[in-house]
Parts: sequence; C-alpha cells; structure tokens
Amino acid sequence: MQTKILLDDEQIPKQWYNIQADLPTPLEPVLHPGTKKPVTPDDLKIIFPMELIMQEVSTKRNIDIPAEVRDILQLWRPSPLYRAHRLEKFLKTPAKIYYKWEGVSPPGSHKPNTAVPQAYYNMKEGISRIATETGAGQWGSALAFATKLFGLKCTIYMVRASYDQKPYRKSMMHVWGAECIPSPSDKTRSGKAALEKDPDTTGSLGLAISEAVEDAATHNDTNYSLGSVLNHVCMHQTVIGLEAREQLAMVDEYPDVVIGCVGGGSNFAGLSFPFAGDKMTGKHPDIKITAAEPTACPTLTKGLYAYDFGDVAGLAPILKMYTLGHDFIPPAIHAGGLRYHGDSPILSKLVHEGVMGAVAYHQNEVFEAAQTFACTEGIIVAPEAAHAVKATIDEALRCKKSGEAKTILFNNSGHGNFDMSAYDAYYAGTLVDYEYPAELIKESLAHLPKV
Repeated sequence: MQTKILLDDEQIPKQWYNIQADLPTPLEPVLHPGTKKPVTPDDLKIIFPMELIMQEVSTKRNIDIPAEVRDILQLWRPSPLYRAHRLEKFLKTPAKIYYKWEGVSPPGSHKPNTAVPQAYYNMKEGISRIATETGAGQWGSALAFATKLFGLKCTIYMVRASYDQKPYRKSMMHVWGAECIPSPSDKTRSGKAALEKDPDTTGSLGLAISEAVEDAATHNDTNYSLGSVLNHVCMHQTVIGLEAREQLAMVDEYPDVVIGCVGGGSNFAGLSFPFAGDKMTGKHPDIKITAAEPTACPTLTKGLYAYDFGDVAGLAPILKMYTLGHDFIPPAIHAGGLRYHGDSPILSKLVHEGVMGAVAYHQNEVFEAAQTFACTEGIIVAPEAAHAVKATIDEALRCKKSGEAKTILFNNSGHGNFDMSAYDAYYAGTLVDYEYPAELIKESLAHLPKV
C-alpha cells in the first residue's frame, strides 16, 4: 500500500507553466489607477523588476526557471504527494484521496515557491529592499526567508488581526532579518488615513497592500512584492501542479477532482492550473476543479466580476476580477490568508467562464474537518488549507453516497503549527461563523472605480 510518492531532485520542474498560453480568450487589460488606461511596463517598473513585468504579460506557454532559483527550491522540492488511506478508511469512501504537501518548505507553506524567484529577480536588478504585505504571515515569513538568501532587506506590513493572533509568524520574520509592522500603521499616508477613520480596525490585506505599495513607490531602493493574485505569482506556483501530475502518473492515476483553498489564488492556481490547461486543451475535458473560500470573505461565491482596485487606497493597478469591493474589511477570522477582497484575474476569468467552480464554508465546519484530518493523517493544517480539507471530505462523502471511486487531489498548502490559538478557540467554542451580510457587500461594491 503506497502512501508517499516522491520525485528525485533532478525532477524539479525546469520551467513554469504559463496558463495564459491556453486561455480561450486573452485576459482583460490591467488599468492604471490614475488614468484608467491600460498599464505599460514603464508604469510598473517603479515597483517591479522588468523580468517580472515581462512574465506578467507573457503568453509563452513555458518559461525557464533560473538555475539559481532551482538550487534554492531544491531545499524542499520536489514536495511529497501522499495518499490519504486513513482518511479514506475513516470516511468509508470508495474515493481515492491524494494531497500535495507544501508544509515541508522552511517557512512551512507553498509561498516560497514565488518568494524565491521574486527576490532573485529584484536582486539581479540591483534593488536592496522589498516591501510587502501579509495576512496570516505565511507570505511574510516566506519573503523574509527568500530576501535573506539574496542579501536583501525586507519590510512587511502584517494585517493587524493576524499580527495579534499569530505572534510566532512575526518571530519567524524577525529570525530571517525582516521588519514586521502591524497594518494599518502610522508609517504611511494610507495607514494613517485608515487609523483616523477607525483607530480599532483589524485591518485587511487590501489595506496592507496600500501601505506596502506606497512604501515601495516612495523609496528609490525599494520594490514591491506580492504573494498572490498576479499572473507571475500564479505561474511560479505551478511547480506544485506539475510535480503532482508527474507523481500521479507514477501510480497510473489522474484526478477526477482538484481542490484548493482560495484567498488571492496562489496555492490553488499552483496546483490547479496545469490540470486546467489539460481541461481547456481537451486532454481531460471532464475534470472538476473547485476553489474553497470562507463565508466571511466570499469573493468567488458572492462577489462581482468587475474591474476594481487591488488595494484600499487605490494605489495598486485596477484588475478585472471577482471582488467584494476594495474597501471591504472582512471579519477577523483565523484564516487570515483568505481575507482578501479580490482574486487572481486569471482564476476569476476561469471561474467566470465555467472552467472552475467555488464553494464557501464557515469557520467551525472547517476546523472540524481539520481535526478529522489531523486525527487520521497526523498533520495539523493551517486554517487556510483546512478549507480545502473540508471540500475534499465533502467530495469524498458524495462518492460514498453515489458509489463512485473518484480520484481526488487537493493542495495541503501549509502547516498550522503557528495557528494553535485558532484551534484553541475552536475547542473553546468561541469561533464565530461569520456570513458577511449581503447589504454590506452591496454597499462596498457601490464604490467600484468607474472604467
């Protein structure tokens, strides 16, 4: 009974998969926040290195991974693929459940798959500091790790709710030499404005993005780095799906269902995009691909597919995506990495066109699923990844009812070793099942930019 499927070091992908090459229609243009016209490379080079700008707009199917990047990825890649035999037995399902385990990276999540190349390209362009935001702290710790390896300074604006909830993520960033600032802060104009409006705000990813973008745009030695949403970020993460597809082939399997949690979309894109490419090109047209999100921030299930700012202050580019409105401040749920008002434009386009679907869950049912997984497979997953666990269990139980022996693949995107306060809250019965009121979503969407 094979449980763990491994690849050799030399089987780390040598190229990223760029799904833009296989989209039926091109992505809608990214718009400048001031002029509302399509952005140019010159508009973006104030905060991004040129190589990443070129990757952002490229329609080339495969893009080479630099040798220096692959050398660092080799610290934890290829990551293992597991068959969840014990979970299957517990659920009494005929389904076969596989999960890609990204918690083996030094920061404990999938995030360094893009943090390393982003730090590398900034270093090559002579940048000395990177500013970024982080929600739960997975991205912040990953970029702190990556920038230290390339000798860069790092400033991280961490959403206040998670800054208070997850102190050990801050500690990780400090170990790797980064500066971690609770957002909103008094370090930027956008942060000060938010504090004046609500001194007790729990913050949001959109607001932290405003602070980081402002920081980068006002310092010549500093660039901005984003851990999700953008095309190049999703592309860097495709090492996950490319490896998983090869690992499944080793046991003569191909998934019927692919599942991942979604905040901005990076880990979900990383696993699903190679399989979505297979679906769109007709190789496997019937594969089901599902994104799992929180009911407290239901972007894909209750948002509007429209142009919106990527941040609260309107400093970031305007993207065509599913959005709840850029000034949407979600409740302080423990899945801090899923508290973003929008989603990846590519992911949004694929959901809008029916290539992928989405489901939303409450906190308590998500943590119940996470406990089931921990008690069968042994891994305590991050609150974000637990949404994918919940969707997987639901899919497996549908197979139990129908008798179908489907193959289910999900991305276990990170461990929950620094999220035990969330589990404590679950066991204490103090987690609140937020469902964001429709009228507040409607109010937030009324403030979309006119384009």
